[in-house]
Amino acid sequence: MTTTDTYLTTHGITVLAPARTVYGIIADVADWPQRFAPNVHVEHLERTPGAERIRIWATAGGEVKSWTSRRELDPHGLRVTFRQELSAPPVAAMGGEWTVTSHGDHVSRLELRHDFRAVDDDPAGVRWITSAVDRNSESELAAVKALAELGDSLGELEFSFEDTVFTTGDPALVYDYLYRADLWPERLPHVSRLDLKEDPAGQNTGGRDTAGRDTAGRDTGGGGEPRVQVMAMDTRTADGSVHTTESVRVCFAPDRIVYKQTTVPALMTAHTGSWTITPAGDGAAVTSRHTVILDPGAVERVLGPGRTVADARTYVQRALSANSTTTLRHAREFAEATARG
Repeated sequence: MTTTDTYLTTHGITVLAPARTVYGIIADVADWPQRFAPNVHVEHLERTPGAERIRIWATAGGEVKSWTSRRELDPHGLRVTFRQELSAPPVAAMGGEWTVTSHGDHVSRLELRHDFRAVDDDPAGVRWITSAVDRNSESELAAVKALAELGDSLGELEFSFEDTVFTTGDPALVYDYLYRADLWPERLPHVSRLDLKEDPAGQNTGGRDTAGRDTAGRDTGGGGEPRVQVMAMDTRTADGSVHTTESVRVCFAPDRIVYKQTTVPALMTAHTGSWTITPAGDGAAVTSRHTVILDPGAVERVLGPGRTVADARTYVQRALSANSTTTLRHAREFAEATARG
């Protein structure tokens, strides 16, 4: 494997918000799946003052990629530099920086620079990376601008909530039920269709027993690497309406699945969530968590004239909670019934 040429890109945008507000969005990488369309999930691997090491799952060029990066944070200079430690082909190496420049109390300039090399300096790889960087950079810059310019109203639009059930069943069976989303149309009354495909590279793993297989006996890759799933699903809500969503899930066997909806219902601009299984007394607590950002412009169009963001919060939480609770209860019943034989 040889790499030679380094390619440079710069993208920028003017934001009608204070520079420190803009910097805060860039610095808070844990919230990026909610903030940026390409980002699916972020795991902190290390944290020290002014630096962090993270693993990111994100969509790029129509594929789900994962890489490990180190970031250096400079809150005084309003700069964040980053360098990938382990890149995903066709990227051989990548780094860059975010810089925020103040142009007054409520105007700032945000720039995002990348430098990268392609594996074997392959022209097709260079084109793929350039296209992905251009597309994702423009998307991320636009998202920062929109969020920063929302100001305090973001707090009204973004909210999180959880639902939990307790089970005495085998936690591994609960995980398998949540992991085997391909079976949900047969198992769950609110799921009418679900198309699922797993990471074609086989570099991730989920739903494993100690032999590296799920309860259906399928080889899941072994080695403890999370498995990535991409799925499209039609769900019915209590009022009978059907919503089509598309999601990317990262499955951390044996106790956690995180996901991001890449296509969301009309009332939302972002929706991320997780399924977690934790020991509790003589059994396990199984929790579904949702974080949502509402689209204020869609409220009256979807719910009717005169309806408010508060109405939308209630509607969305009720709908998501009802379906999640149904899934949790069925997972519990599956695990406990299996234990009874």
